[in-house]
Amino acid sequence: MIIDYQTRLQTLLEHLNEKKIDIALITSPANVFYFTGFNSDPHERFMALIIDCRNNKFTLFVPALDKEIAGAESFVKNIIPISDEESPFSKLKSKLSSNVKCIGLEMKVVSMFQHNQLQAAFTDASYIDIQSDINKQRLIKSRNEIIYLQQAVDIIEKVLSEGIKKVHVGMTELELAAELEYLMKSFGAVGPSFPTIVLAGERAALPHGTPGEREFKKGDFLLIDFGVLTKAGYCSDITRTFIIEEASDKQKDIYNIVLQSNQAGVNAVKSGVPLKTFDMEARDVIKENGYGDYFNNRVGHGLGIELHEEPSIHENNNQIAANGLLFTIEPGIYIPDYGGVRIEDEVYINEVGDAELLTSFPRELQVL
Repeated sequence: MIIDYQTRLQTLLEHLNEKKIDIALITSPANVFYFTGFNSDPHERFMALIIDCRNNKFTLFVPALDKEIAGAESFVKNIIPISDEESPFSKLKSKLSSNVKCIGLEMKVVSMFQHNQLQAAFTDASYIDIQSDINKQRLIKSRNEIIYLQQAVDIIEKVLSEGIKKVHVGMTELELAAELEYLMKSFGAVGPSFPTIVLAGERAALPHGTPGEREFKKGDFLLIDFGVLTKAGYCSDITRTFIIEEASDKQKDIYNIVLQSNQAGVNAVKSGVPLKTFDMEARDVIKENGYGDYFNNRVGHGLGIELHEEPSIHENNNQIAANGLLFTIEPGIYIPDYGGVRIEDEVYINEVGDAELLTSFPRELQVL
C-alpha cells in the first residue's frame, strides 16, 4: 500500500499560497507523519516540517539523534538535524531568509515559548492559523488509509476474543488490563492507542474511568474500551460491555437499549446528511426508553493517525457527512453507583456514500 505524500504536500501548498503565507511550520508529530511518513515523538526537542511557499521547498528539521531514521522513512529528503546544544530557532532563521512576513502555524499546537522564539527570530512576521487546512485534508480517509485502519481493528478484535477468555471472578481490573496490553504486542501492535479502560460493576458507570484494584464479582458489568497503535501508525478504538456469570433482567434491558441505540446510529450513517443526524438517531432511542439523563456525551469522534480526530459526532454539528469520513458510533448508559454499558464501533462512509463497518466483534450481550 502506498501513501501519496507528494499529493498531500502539494494540496496543502496550494491552500497556503491562497493565504499568501511565506513559510509554514508544521510541528505536530501526527501532522509531520501525515505529510512525510516519518513517525516520531521528539518529546521536548524541536521537530518541524517547514514549507517555504516562496520557492515550493519542503524541509524537515529533526533532532540530530533522529536524522538516520528520518532519512529512511521521510518522503521529504531535505533533512536538517538539530543537536541538543543548538538553538532550533536560530538554526531555522539561518536556513531561511530573514525577510519572512507571514508564518502559518498550527495554533492549537504551538506553545507560547515557541511563539516567543519565533517572534525573536522573525521580528516582522505576522501569523496565520493553518490548523483548519490540515484538518480538512486529514478528515477524508483514502481507501489505503482504511486498509491500515482495518489492520488496527483486526488486531484489537483478536485481543478482545482472547482476552475475555481470561476473565474470572476475583480478577482485578488492572490484571485484565495488563493481560490485554500484553496480547496487543503479541498480535503485532506497537502498543495501546490510549490507556486501556477496564471497569467492573458500579465502576462501569465511569465513561473514562481508570482500571484499579476492583475485583470482578458475579453479576458485574464489565466494560472494556481500548485500541491499538499499529506499526503503520494507525489507531483503533472499540468498546464492548459484558456481564460476568449471570445477568439480571435490568442489566439485559439496559444492554439491549444501548444495542438498539448503537444500531440506530449506524443505520443513520450515509453521505449527504448532517453529522448531527447520527447522534440524534442514537440518542433518541435512549431518551425514548427513559435513560436520556444517563447518556451525557457525544455519540462519536473521528480517528486515524490519532485517537481523536475530526469529525465530532454530536447533536449540534451541522456539517454535512461526506464520502471518506471515518468515526466511531458509541452510545452508552451510565448509572452512578449501579453500572454502565457502552457499545462502540468504527464506521466509514465509503466511496458510494454508504456506511461500512470496520468493527465486526459481536455486539449481542455475552455473559462470561
